[in-house]
Amino acid sequence: MKKSLELKTPEEIKVYSDPYRLKILHTFNRLGRPSTAKEVADAMGEVPSKVYYHVKKMESVGLLNVVETREINGIIAKYYEAFQGEIRLKHKDIEPALKQVYLSETQKLINEMYEMNKRKFLDSIDGTQKASGQLTHNTIYMTEEEAAQFMRDFEALIQPYVSRRKGENVYYHELFLSLIKEDAVQEDTSKE
Repeated sequence: MKKSLELKTPEEIKVYSDPYRLKILHTFNRLGRPSTAKEVADAMGEVPSKVYYHVKKMESVGLLNVVETREINGIIAKYYEAFQGEIRLKHKDIEPALKQVYLSETQKLINEMYEMNKRKFLDSIDGTQKASGQLTHNTIYMTEEEAAQFMRDFEALIQPYVSRRKGENVYYHELFLSLIKEDAVQEDTSKE
């Protein structure tokens, strides 16, 4: 069964929605192995202390977990792994006064994910190399149960590809999916 992490408070969502932290999570995933904050900072071209601060924040909400510690030259190095599973933003039980904060943080998160993937897509088709980005848009009709099953099927479909593996022709691919429920479909009662 796939793991799930539920972020409930505006503070937890704020930790997740921070654009810099999303880049750190992305770097952990790209490295594909437990890594220290310094290794991630080096991969990002950043200062280790800055990355470490954000790593501690992400660890506090479960986005990163310490999977190993090693003593290196008298210093304890912590190796972190990014949470692998579904991250849910829970909003049903939020007080009305906090709803605006929740909506703002959620919008910031979605915007950053969209912009990050948009930049990568546009970079992949900029003409300097063989185009590798693919874009598709479809309107599909499903019940809520079918939509839930669709997402479970989709997760099962990509599962063999989410772990980093080595190989001559194995490349890193970024996937961005959005499934949005619109209003119910009205039946066409007009006569033909």
